[in-house]
Amino acid sequence: MVFELQNITMSTSQRQLGFLQALEDDGCTVKGKVLPVPVFEGVNSIGRDDLVSASKQVSRNHVSLNASPDGTCELSVDGQNPVVIKSGSGKTKLLPKTKASIASGDIIEFLPGKLPYKLVFEPAQAVLMLQSSVELSTEIHVCQQSDTRLSEPRLDELSILATTKKREWETIIIDSDDDGQVTKKQKQQLLDDEALARALQDEEDRAARASMGASVSVSSGQHVGASSSSGIVNRGEESFGIEYEAGCRSSSTFRLMQVKGLPQWANKGCVNIRGVIQGDVQVALLSNYMVDIDWLLEACPRLRTVPSVVVFHGEGGGSLELLQASKPNSWLLHKPPLRLSYGTHHSKAMFLIYPTGVRIVVHTANLIYIDWNHKSQGLWMQDFPYKSGVAQDSKSSPFENDLVEYLQALEWGGCMANVSGLGEVRINAAFFRRFDYSSALVRLVGSVPGYHQGRNLTKWGHLKLRTILQEQCFDEQFKGSPCVYQFSSLGSLDEKWMDEFASSVQAGSTLGKEKLGPGPVQIIWPTVEDIRCSIEGYAAGGAVPSPQKNVERPFLSNYWTRWQADHTGRSRAIPHIKTFVRYNEQNLAWFLLTSSNLSKAAWGALQKNNSQLMIRSYELGVLFLPSLVGINSNITPFSCTYSSSVVPRGLRSKTDDEGLGQVGHPKLVTLSWKKSNDGKEDRDTIVRLPLPYALPPVKYGPKDIPWSWDRTYTQPDVYGEVWPRQVRRYTKQNQ
Repeated sequence: MVFELQNITMSTSQRQLGFLQALEDDGCTVKGKVLPVPVFEGVNSIGRDDLVSASKQVSRNHVSLNASPDGTCELSVDGQNPVVIKSGSGKTKLLPKTKASIASGDIIEFLPGKLPYKLVFEPAQAVLMLQSSVELSTEIHVCQQSDTRLSEPRLDELSILATTKKREWETIIIDSDDDGQVTKKQKQQLLDDEALARALQDEEDRAARASMGASVSVSSGQHVGASSSSGIVNRGEESFGIEYEAGCRSSSTFRLMQVKGLPQWANKGCVNIRGVIQGDVQVALLSNYMVDIDWLLEACPRLRTVPSVVVFHGEGGGSLELLQASKPNSWLLHKPPLRLSYGTHHSKAMFLIYPTGVRIVVHTANLIYIDWNHKSQGLWMQDFPYKSGVAQDSKSSPFENDLVEYLQALEWGGCMANVSGLGEVRINAAFFRRFDYSSALVRLVGSVPGYHQGRNLTKWGHLKLRTILQEQCFDEQFKGSPCVYQFSSLGSLDEKWMDEFASSVQAGSTLGKEKLGPGPVQIIWPTVEDIRCSIEGYAAGGAVPSPQKNVERPFLSNYWTRWQADHTGRSRAIPHIKTFVRYNEQNLAWFLLTSSNLSKAAWGALQKNNSQLMIRSYELGVLFLPSLVGINSNITPFSCTYSSSVVPRGLRSKTDDEGLGQVGHPKLVTLSWKKSNDGKEDRDTIVRLPLPYALPPVKYGPKDIPWSWDRTYTQPDVYGEVWPRQVRRYTKQNQ
């Protein structure tokens, strides 16, 4: 069994029809080093955040493009300044609040005489291919019911169309990459890496379809479930729907977030904020460090209709004033108390309460535009039902206890809210004991500020991670295996603390009860050249905020390895994701997704002869373990946003469907893992985790320099900018 923890097909609501290609000021020459702006079916809002070197004369929502699959497109001017359209019939100036029809090949000047972009619709056959992919799902369903098979020519035809479309898009991306320094050999290697990733996805897609049996298929014109009042959302709004769920037994998984400007295959299975906050949410608790309310409400309009919203934040000074001024009147703000100086509320999580249960989300992105659009990020979410009468009398699970203790540590008194079926209730830490977490696929690893001693010594930080790992038994292959630390900010560290932290990360025993012991430590950290040539250029370095004095310590030079993510299309999307993992080749002993960077403030430092752990910040992460995969792989998943009646057969309990109660050996693997030919893994429970970077990571070369954000860099980036420079993080910043 191979469970794919990434989406298998993109939602039809995200169908891409074409793109806007930047031109030089002459309006003819394609502008190099600039990624195209994708154009999707429906309304596309485009403004200065999407365009290269756009000034404040270009509004944040400057124009709207309403694109249709038949090749027609209507442009509306939403900003304060006019737009010029150049077509075969001449030049037209559109004033604010006016509209015009445009076609493929027309040029849009986002300011008269400036910022020309050419509208390009992709070939009609590519659009037909996308429509056919939905029809194919229905055809397979019908054929399976009648014991017939889809004809091979039909599959071949779709394969050819898919390959054609991918190659066209890849050519665009490569041609817009960093100048003529890319050799033919490098381009071919990139294509080979992309082909491998697509092949892996296609292989799992075919296996998923084959395993669905008499599952529910949905055509492009249908909806799953009923109205949102019953907790069900329309198929077009359901980011992780039927096709995705057929590939695994978990309705909530670890996934990468979408990145603007990547080729379509690289965003396949990735999630955006609308795919997280959806359905009949009645209470939303949003935990984060940086929060841009204006962007959040625009990116996720559903939040406007949620009756009760509470934001746990880490803002201060002018940013806090902006947050207070921007929030809807009914929203509540809470800044958890910081007991020690130099700490922050850094946890990134969501707790969404539905009439039928709760959705818990742990992720790595601030609630700001650039974090959800331009960076490599990760997210885990899982839905849990209310406890039944039997479950209410049972012992609390470790996940439940860890969650409630973490929420209690935020020192939030709670709020009153109306929840369907419960009436008016107080939402506080204790309220979360109402849910059944017995199917949790992860363990929580949190940090809270304070001096932790006695019973609390191992509740938080790296000692919490150590305690959990010490309880686990892993395959023999992980004895002495490497550990990767990947993060976006580096604290002021010393070798003593690195050893202390390594003792926690390297805890655990083999199945033969031998300690795993120490192994090589590899730190994945972007180089100056990675930042300069990234999708954002030097602006990406603002979210990798580590000074020279922390980065350039001599002992760290032994740890540096490169950020390389060609197989997920994210080599130029600078990571804000934080991950820690122990691995051997493409097999994972365990995997941690967290808000914690590598710092004493986040993980804690032992004091007083190791009897006290001092932590400065709030953090939250989720730990994936093979043992949890094995325990819960026979459990039918629960979802707050679709009915249990439409859960595909491939998702149901193996005991229920096949009469098999035993589960094979559980294994966590990367996307690049390949099954052996000896058949030994046929009964194993295999879970693929979409790590964004390649394993093993490559050590720095002699010319590689680790990024420090307080250095001056004069070699221009892909946008002709130098560093330092101002980076906009909030919608109303400096306005």
